[in-house]
Amino acid sequence: MDIDELIELVKLHGKSIYGFCYKLTGNKEDADDLYQETFLRAVELRYKMDASRNPKAFLLSVAILLHKNNRRKLARRQRIAPVTELDDTAAGSGSLASQTTPEHAVLSLELRALIRDAAHRLNDKLRLPLYMYYTANMTVEEIAAALRVPPGTVKSRLHKARQALRKELEVDSL
Repeated sequence: MDIDELIELVKLHGKSIYGFCYKLTGNKEDADDLYQETFLRAVELRYKMDASRNPKAFLLSVAILLHKNNRRKLARRQRIAPVTELDDTAAGSGSLASQTTPEHAVLSLELRALIRDAAHRLNDKLRLPLYMYYTANMTVEEIAAALRVPPGTVKSRLHKARQALRKELEVDSL
């Protein structure tokens, strides 16, 4: 795979890869870094990438591995020298101009925040297939190829993730 083909991949899959990176990291700055690292690593590994064998899944698996490495590094650094972070209470993202009332917009933002927080509390085995399925619009087979697990395992993890989210959101709403 040459550089021109890689540029074409960025045009085709860049938006969904970025959305996936954003869901993994939870903020714009880290998502930007992960997105750039993913495509830099793709340039390094372009000889391993085959355009006919689902390059989107390959790019997502690279993003997952980089994210796990970054989290491991951060956890190790926190064990060595703990640092407390300031609480960032930034408002949600996206334009809500299409909402009819301010109350509806606030409720929508709160619901999104509840769902996002509940999904973030899931372990990686459940959260990653959930994000890949709903944010990257990948099929079960594509997720299985990216995570290197059987399709049945992906279906099972999606089901368990949905159950866990439903259970946690029902408890929150009481």
